[in-house]
Amino acid sequence: MSTNQPYITFHDGRRAPQLGLGTWKLTGDAVIPSILAAVEAGYRSIDTAAIYGNETEVGRGIAQCGIPREDLFVATKVWNDRHGHDSTKTALQESLDRLGLDYVDLYLIHWPVPREKRYLETWEALIQLRDEGRARSIGVSNFQPGHLQRLLDGTGVLPVVNQIELHPHFQQAELRAYHEDHNIRTEAWSPLGQGQTLQDPVILELAHQLQASPAQVILRWHIQMGHMVIPKSSDPERIRDNFNLWNLRLDDAAMARIAALDQADGRIGPDPETFHLMD
Repeated sequence: MSTNQPYITFHDGRRAPQLGLGTWKLTGDAVIPSILAAVEAGYRSIDTAAIYGNETEVGRGIAQCGIPREDLFVATKVWNDRHGHDSTKTALQESLDRLGLDYVDLYLIHWPVPREKRYLETWEALIQLRDEGRARSIGVSNFQPGHLQRLLDGTGVLPVVNQIELHPHFQQAELRAYHEDHNIRTEAWSPLGQGQTLQDPVILELAHQLQASPAQVILRWHIQMGHMVIPKSSDPERIRDNFNLWNLRLDDAAMARIAALDQADGRIGPDPETFHLMD
């Protein structure tokens, strides 16, 4: 087991492990063994969401893992159909009940759903939840610069993190620049491009040169870029491999080669400006 990993400090003074376990599409009997394997490998950060349908199992994994609660960083998210002041606050309590926790370390608005025009009200609820201590830090997911600016203009409070689709084929330079200018941490979901970037010839060549796996090369790129990153896997060996990258280092030439893989049409997931799924 290794716990030799960097931490990211938020603008609210709290901190989070830079590398965590994502649980999207982890369901049923796969959840608890994945969490136990991750904790054994050294992970201390676990990301889930109400819409994933696995918060109960995630909570059981946390309860069984043997790590003190204060040493774990747990994040979950409010889904699109729960936007609004009271419904958001109720949604977090429901998530806490499923997780078996008194608080989460990070609570996120999962999508802005701009057509509903309620994400500012939802953000105001998150600020109250933070002040009440039920969410230690608050952030968003899939927000664009205009959405983030509206939060700032409306409340004076910016998220500590924006969790976005981010991988070598879709690098979101403009959005990351906004984050940098406003001290918002960038967190990558789908950090491996749902597996597509693992077959990129440049990634394969770098992996061969460095005697590393393609996933390790990409995750190391994220780490050196300063991103928080949450790869998902249910395979214990892959979970360990994804974490075993602290002795790996990409030089400037390798970083530049990966930077050149960015594609204008590289988005795999939904467009946050139009995504409106409510259930």
